[in-house]
Amino acid sequence: MNSEIVSRILMAAVIAVIGLTLYAMVNKISLARNNGRITLFSSYRVGIPAILYFTTPACVPCKTVQRPALKKIKETLGERIQIIEVDAISQSKLASSWGVLSVPTTFIFDEKGRARYVNHGVALPDQLFQQLEIEDYSI
Repeated sequence: MNSEIVSRILMAAVIAVIGLTLYAMVNKISLARNNGRITLFSSYRVGIPAILYFTTPACVPCKTVQRPALKKIKETLGERIQIIEVDAISQSKLASSWGVLSVPTTFIFDEKGRARYVNHGVALPDQLFQQLEIEDYSI
């Protein structure tokens, strides 16, 4: 194998590792910065896990995939979950303060209001159930 090809493959691998590391760090910082901030929403109910969902009216994946996934979560868990939806366009300052760069973005909070996960992009029901650490569900 040509040494130039090997060096390019190694360089691509290094770039990929750096990118994944930066992504993980950004998520960790975002979670730390937003820890407990769910309590600032007037519709938040203390003691119940929550999903904070940033969307826009024009977001096709939000309408076709994310919203049905959240509907499934709500149908399954009922009052054991709360879903707070925020329009990232009409409330752009709020979305920016939460570090939302794309929609859909979902933040998962435990019953104590601690930020546990952030999903940039679509999160399917199985992933959300897993992040909520709820095992007694049926899809």
